[in-house]
Amino acid sequence: MNATSNNDRENALPLAGRHAVVTGAGSGIGEAIALELARLGATLTLLGRRPAPLEATLAKLAGEGHGVAVADITDLAGVSAAIEAAAVVRGAVAILVNNAGAAKSAPVTKTTPELWQEMLTVNLTGTFNCTHAVLPGMQAARWGRIVNIASTAGLIGYGYVSAYCAAKHGVIGFTRAVALEVAKQGITVNAVCPGYTDTPLLGGAVDNIVAKTGRSADEAKTTLAASNPQGRLVQPEDVAAAVGWLCLPSAAAIHGQAVPVAGGEVMAG
Repeated sequence: MNATSNNDRENALPLAGRHAVVTGAGSGIGEAIALELARLGATLTLLGRRPAPLEATLAKLAGEGHGVAVADITDLAGVSAAIEAAAVVRGAVAILVNNAGAAKSAPVTKTTPELWQEMLTVNLTGTFNCTHAVLPGMQAARWGRIVNIASTAGLIGYGYVSAYCAAKHGVIGFTRAVALEVAKQGITVNAVCPGYTDTPLLGGAVDNIVAKTGRSADEAKTTLAASNPQGRLVQPEDVAAAVGWLCLPSAAAIHGQAVPVAGGEVMAG
């Protein structure tokens, strides 16, 4: 009877006993990912710069033992210290989801060096910093899951976001390189590439369309959704489901991939 109950629990909570760090978990895709990993049984550390949104997500998580770590992903020393402290409480990090990022738009001739550097630092260097901080522990344990939230902008080009596209292409290149390094160490490294997703981050694209065309915000969202063959915006839960799957023990053979979650807008292969 007890054995059956334990097996049922393991099937229901395949990530039980795994410590997962999710960056940028205070809203949107990051929040949805945190909820999904907690539902699968992981113990979460929510990492970001602002404690209030992280605490709000924390209050929604299933299970116990979760916590918040305040750090700027662009600061390697700060991230390393925060992750080390979290590992003391929740054990070595077994899962890392590099979700934190930013998107700003400008024509390439109006993209300042500061904007260019900001997009690279937040989206690409931040991914490197967090990976650098957790990877030794995963290598010691001979098990790990790293999922980098890239974008369809890392697979194809979009006008007026050259810095963001360059950064997200870099995230996918980084994903593939690290995947080759750790392929025999029980660690998988993958990227998930959402299309236009209904999150607060989408607001910048909507505002640009409204400003340039005079359309309403709803009409602007409809314009963005038109790039998706399904005729809709991707939902944060769509992305979270893909991330959760990649973190499962049964996804061990999925490695070095950039998985579009975009309703068919981009078809890899």
